[in-house]
Amino acid sequence: MEPMSEQKVILYIKEGCPWCEEAEELLRQLHISYERIDVLKDRAAYQRMKKISGQSRAPTMEWGSEILADFGGKELLEFLKRKNFSFKNDKGDRL
Repeated sequence: MEPMSEQKVILYIKEGCPWCEEAEELLRQLHISYERIDVLKDRAAYQRMKKISGQSRAPTMEWGSEILADFGGKELLEFLKRKNFSFKNDKGDRL
């Protein structure tokens, strides 16, 4: 298994979606690099999102081989905790 920091993170979003905006803000705050794909502008990406998640709602995140679909901030934080993500503030202190 790849270390978390080396796993590619893809975030499938729909422009204007408040849950997508929340997910992006959390990822930025946690300094997690990700590729942002707007599925309303990329039909092939929309089809891929549906295939890997089994649904058509955003946000959907592909983190290595794991998929987190149709989630909010609380679910994203729980997902990261299950992955043993180390939460740190801007000073580098563990939270």
